[in-house]
Parts: sequence; structure tokens; C-alpha cells
Amino acid sequence: MIMDDLACPPSRRTLLRLLGASALILGAPRIAFAAAPTDNRLIVVILRGALDGLAAVPPYGEKRYVERRAGLALPMPGEADGILPLAQGFGLHPALAPIHPLWASGELLVVPATAGGYHTRSHFDAQDLLETGVPKRSAALAGWLNRALAELQPQAGARRLGLATGSAIPLMLRGSVPVASWEPPDMKEPAPTLLAAVARLYAGDPLFASALADGIKAQNLQDEVLGSGPGPDGAPSNKPLGFGPGAFSVVAGAAGGLLASEAGPRIAVMEMGGWDTHVGQGAVKGRLANNLAGLANGLAELRRSLGAAWARSVVVCVTEFGRTVAPNGTGGTDHGTASVTLVLGGAVHGGRIAGDWTGLDQLEENRDLRAATDIRAVLKGVLRDHLGIAPAKLDSAVFPDSGVVRAMQGLVRA
Repeated sequence: MIMDDLACPPSRRTLLRLLGASALILGAPRIAFAAAPTDNRLIVVILRGALDGLAAVPPYGEKRYVERRAGLALPMPGEADGILPLAQGFGLHPALAPIHPLWASGELLVVPATAGGYHTRSHFDAQDLLETGVPKRSAALAGWLNRALAELQPQAGARRLGLATGSAIPLMLRGSVPVASWEPPDMKEPAPTLLAAVARLYAGDPLFASALADGIKAQNLQDEVLGSGPGPDGAPSNKPLGFGPGAFSVVAGAAGGLLASEAGPRIAVMEMGGWDTHVGQGAVKGRLANNLAGLANGLAELRRSLGAAWARSVVVCVTEFGRTVAPNGTGGTDHGTASVTLVLGGAVHGGRIAGDWTGLDQLEENRDLRAATDIRAVLKGVLRDHLGIAPAKLDSAVFPDSGVVRAMQGLVRA
């Protein structure tokens, strides 16, 4: 559609499609510059596909570790490509080396044997339950983080505190509170003259004028924060995101830059797939190690891009369930029960193992790691102590009917 002289004005329906496309092309959230109710940042990373927690954080101090893990057991600390030691017989997979220094600085906390309070081996059901924050399917489709936003900012205003990275808003952030979205632009941006002409044309329409103004503000914020825009030769400087573990660093860097901005969001959800390792999982090297390296590099990039805001940030990495303790016949692991939750950030009271540990002697159904900590306990502790949401609201509104799940204490610095 050519609109250089706007001799034939577009219809409202056509402009709605244009604005939707522009949001994708602009590649930035629609953020208004109102005061935020908190200066603290929270980033939730969803690891889709079920992370093998025993590989990411191996309990090498367990006497049956090598026996139970068989060909997936990692070399001991001090050996070549060995486990990176933490405490209490736990360590990190060597591919997670980029975040290992955060343990020594007290900015990494590990909660082993975590699960979501439900028991299903279906990825689709488990991810829905993880994101809605309830133990069984219900008609309520709002995400727990959107409900938390409603408690944080009860009066809907122009400021969008929530940010989704990617082409779609995850269920965790869906609900009554509007949120922003961002994905790396891989298309040519619309000419400024076109947007200016459209803005003039619809200046008297409150719906479209407001939406376009928000989009232009967001583009300006992205250009300032992320350095978007044409390169020296006039061509767009942004590169397509692509796929694979390395893509997570691109998203993490952009999200960190936007969250660090004074005018930016305060809460974000990032997603990383590739954790469903039924075949050829590998131990020190291989498919899972590559994904762990991509995660660690992305988290390190998030820390860098947050800059000074890192000191006020909490990052929580969650997955829908764990994997079997023993490998299967194809060198992988099958759907299990408990996994691990990683909590990191400058605001985290880390350098320690939190929660309980069920051990490798007695397994769930003689195959899975038993759950010791409900993920909601971790999330409640962060939302209460980091964002200031009242415990009663956490038990009823954010995570409905969850009073029996007590918020974990001391996850963030006093």
C-alpha cells in the first residue's frame, strides 16, 4: 500500500493492520514515560521443554550420583571439564561457567528439587499450569505475573511495567493489565514521513492517534537504549535474531537495556527452548551442554546490559518439570518431576543452596527426583520481598488458594 501523498486515505480497519504491523516493525514496546511504582526489576526466564536439573546443578556429593546418572554423570570438581563446585555437595555444569562467579559474589542462589505443585508429564499442560500459577487446569487464563502487576499497579495508567520478549506474549504475562512486547526487528522500518502523515490524518481519532503516538515514543526509546537505526551505509543496523542457543543473548541484551532505562519497564519475561532432551542429551559436551552455555552467556549479557540496575534486579529461571534421573536407551532423559530453580541478580541473597533436598536414594515412582520445594514458594518470596506485594494478595489473587504454600524467606538482600 503506497501512501506517499495520502490521496486515498486508508480505512480504520486497514490502519489497524498497519499499526499492528508497525508494532512488529518498530520492534519496541509501547512505553509511556510515567513514574513507576517500583525501581526494582524482576525478570522471569521460562526454560521450555523441561530442564534436566540434575545436569545443570549436579548433586555430585550424593554417594549414588555416579551410579544413578550412569553415562550422564559429569567429571568431579578438579578433573578435566569437571563440575564447578558450589556448596553442600552441589555444583554447576561446566557449561554454566559464565555465571559461576556470581556464586562467589553472593548473586546466585540455587533451589534444588523444585516443582510447580502439579503432577503431569505433558509439556502443554505443565507450561500452562506453571504460567497460571495453579495446580490444576481452570478456565482462568490470566498469568500469575499479570495478576502480580495488577497488585503492583492497581490503577491502570499509561506506564506499561511488564515486558514480553518475542513474537507473542507468554501466558504468564497475559491478563487485564496491558504489557509491552519487543522482538528483534528483521524488517525495514517504515519511513518517518509515512508515520508523520498517518499521525496527521488520524489526529482527531483518540484510539488510533494514541496508539501511534505510543509506538513512535517506543521507537525513540529503543533507538536511544538499544542503538537501533540505520548504519553508516544507510542500511538497517539490526540483524535478525536467528535460532539456536546463541539467540538468547540477543534477547537478553535487549531486554536488559530496556529494563535499565529510567523510562523502561520493570518486569520482563524471556523464554528459551530446546530443553526436551529425549535423545542424545550428552554430558560434558553435546546438545544439553550447548543449551546451558547459551543460557549462561545470555544471563551474563543480561547482567552487563542492565548496568547499574543489576543491583536492584532479581532473575528467576523456571521450567515446567524435570527429567528422569537415569538416562534412557537413546542417551537422553524422559519427562520427570522435580528440576531446579536458579535465582540470580544484584538484589539476591545468594552464594547458598536454599530449600530442601530429597536425595537420590528414594525416587518418585522409582525414576524421578522427588519435589522438595514448590516453585510458587520461591516466586512468592521474591514478589513479597522484592516488589512489596502483600502476602495475603499472593495467597489469594496472584496464586489463588495457595495459602499452604509459604513464601521462602531471605531470597533477597535486606
